[in-house]
Amino acid sequence: MTPLTLLYVPADRPDRVAKALTSAADVVLADLEDAVAPSRKDEARGNVVRLLSDVPVDRAVQVRINHPSTPWHADDVAMLAALPPDVGARIPKAESADEVRALAAALPGRALHLLVESALGVERAFELATASPQVASLGLGEVDLRSDLRLDGDGGLTWARSRVVVAARAARLPPPVMSAYTNVRDLDGLAASCRAGRTLGFCGRTAIHPGQLDTIRAVFLPSASEVAAAREVLERVGDAATEGVGAVALADGTFLDVAMVERARWVLELASAG
Repeated sequence: MTPLTLLYVPADRPDRVAKALTSAADVVLADLEDAVAPSRKDEARGNVVRLLSDVPVDRAVQVRINHPSTPWHADDVAMLAALPPDVGARIPKAESADEVRALAAALPGRALHLLVESALGVERAFELATASPQVASLGLGEVDLRSDLRLDGDGGLTWARSRVVVAARAARLPPPVMSAYTNVRDLDGLAASCRAGRTLGFCGRTAIHPGQLDTIRAVFLPSASEVAAAREVLERVGDAATEGVGAVALADGTFLDVAMVERARWVLELASAG
C-alpha cells in the first residue's frame, strides 16, 4: 500500500508514541532528532526500545535517528539494529553517499529513508537515492533547507522539490512525500499546500499532529472522476487488444499511449490506499 500519511511523534513522549501507534497514520515516525532535547536523547532512545521491540509486523514504523556528526548517532544506530527488521531508519540531513552506505552496512536489510535538508543534499539527490539498494525513499526536510538557502518563503523551494521528485523517479523509488506543514490549525492552508505538492509529483505528506491526517489523505487520494477515467483507459486498452486494434481514442478524442496506461494503473493503485 502506498503510504499517504506519516505522523511524526517525539520519542521522549512515550504516551504520544503509544497513541500514534493506534492512530490512522499509515506510518508512525518516532523522532529521536529535532523533536527531542539533548538532555532527553537517552530517555527517548529507551522509550523506542520499549515501545517498538514487539511492534506488529503490519504497523509501519520508522525511527528518525540523529546525524553522524552528533554524539548520539552511534547509540541510535546500535539501538535500531536491535529492533525488528521491519522498523525503518529515517536519516536526516543526507549529503554523503558514503555515509548512506556506512549506515546500510551497520543496518543490513533495513529500509533507509533519506531526508535531503541542504543545498548540497539537493545537488546530490540522485547520488544519494542510488547509494544503496536499502534506500527506500527520498524526501525533503524543508525547514532546514529553507534556512540553508536563506529563503523567506516557499517560492524558492519549487526547484528543489522538483529535483527530489525527479531524482526519486530516476532511481525507481516511490514518489517523495511532502515535508510537514507546521501550522497545525490551518487546515485550509495545508490542503492548498498539498494540492500544490501533488502537481509537482509528491504523493502523501508527513504530519506533526493527528488532526492533519484526514486533510492530507483527502488531497492525495484520487477523486472519483480520476478513478473513473483511469478505469476507462484500462478498459479501452483491454478491448483494443482483444479486437486487435492498435490505436485507441477516448470519448474526448484523446489517443491513448503507453504513458497514459501506466498513469491509469498508478491512479487505481493509489485509490486502493483509501
